[in-house]
Amino acid sequence: MRPRVVIVGGGFGGLYAARSLRRAAVDVTLIDRRNFHLFQPLLYQVATGALSPGEIASPLRYVLNGQKNTRVLLAEVVDIDVDKREVVLDDRSRVPYDTVILATGATHSYFGHPEWEAFAPGLKTIEDATEIRSRVLLAFEQAEKNTESPEVRRANLTFVIVGGGPTGVELAGAIAEISRDTLQKDFRSINPADANIFLIEGTDRLLPAYPPKLSHAAEKALIKLGVQTRTGAMVTGIDEHGVTVKTGNSVAEFPASTVLWAAGVAASPVGKILSDRLGLTLDYAGRVPVEPDLSIAGHPEILVIGDLAAFLQDGKQVPGVAPTAIQQGRYAAKLIVNRVLDKKTEPFRYFDKGSLATIGRNQAVAEIGPFQFSGIFAWLAWLFIHLLYIVEFENRLLIVVQWAYDYFTHNRGARLITGEQQK
Repeated sequence: MRPRVVIVGGGFGGLYAARSLRRAAVDVTLIDRRNFHLFQPLLYQVATGALSPGEIASPLRYVLNGQKNTRVLLAEVVDIDVDKREVVLDDRSRVPYDTVILATGATHSYFGHPEWEAFAPGLKTIEDATEIRSRVLLAFEQAEKNTESPEVRRANLTFVIVGGGPTGVELAGAIAEISRDTLQKDFRSINPADANIFLIEGTDRLLPAYPPKLSHAAEKALIKLGVQTRTGAMVTGIDEHGVTVKTGNSVAEFPASTVLWAAGVAASPVGKILSDRLGLTLDYAGRVPVEPDLSIAGHPEILVIGDLAAFLQDGKQVPGVAPTAIQQGRYAAKLIVNRVLDKKTEPFRYFDKGSLATIGRNQAVAEIGPFQFSGIFAWLAWLFIHLLYIVEFENRLLIVVQWAYDYFTHNRGARLITGEQQK
């Protein structure tokens, strides 16, 4: 029998591992609870009406239909039988493996306050994005109807984004552009530009993982768009009325009908499964400690990649971004091929290709190698690099056309309110 490789998760790490094994003498099974690969870096554009979900998602079966050694299963992994080397699916069926690659990503972390999720959705899935889109657009609709209470209308037009990392910065910039540009002519009783947009960050600056120069450039661009930033501010409460924030010794309340969460992430529940089965000690985010070759100590047949892996390089956790997952996916595939050929593989080494975050039209920040720059050139670099990582050519074409149309018309064509909230 040929070696059996099971990949759990069809995100960046899992998909690139599968594609890298297309010519290998192994049989690959890719398992995901969704039937599509999602381009998460552009989820915020779905959440703010710039793109439709189908433009940033690709069916896994279509992406992999040319790989004769690969099959796709639509299922959720609920357990891992380490002794028998089988993954257990939600229907209790089992899939045997000789090597398993776990690439199940991350979910939201509310720092011990799971009750906040009902009032402040995060952004990890298509459903999250469409939920946020509906909440943002409904806020303007409610303000348009609310002619009797200035306080309620003000709360309708107040948006609070918790977390000043790339997702928070991109959401804040996009909502500012919607209120001050896209929706300008759509309403009669309100001026959408009156919206108050607050970006709350617990550290002393936005984009704390970026160089200070770029953090300041991003904050300056956001302020120019009308975003009010609050750094060194810790959220102490979130409910249906808004957000409570503590800065130093002072406490402030932000009455807001729309609160969005972009502050923390935690590894998927698969980490807890491995911890229970193997007695592993997970890190603070629930990530699984791995060896230099991305395997679990004592279990070379189990490889963990992407946001699920606690991989330290030069004493620091590698960033939980798409390039990390892609590189680890490709490495895992190379390791498997070399094992089949009885060849040695050097330890994994992450190559940092740089960081980019967009703020709005013609505004972004970029760190690529020794170069740090902001403005329109960073924005163009952001556009080009993101397009390169889109899996399907058809989606690249659709996104380019949509971006060009939105750029010249100042429109966002996917401004649809969907789901039960519209009742």
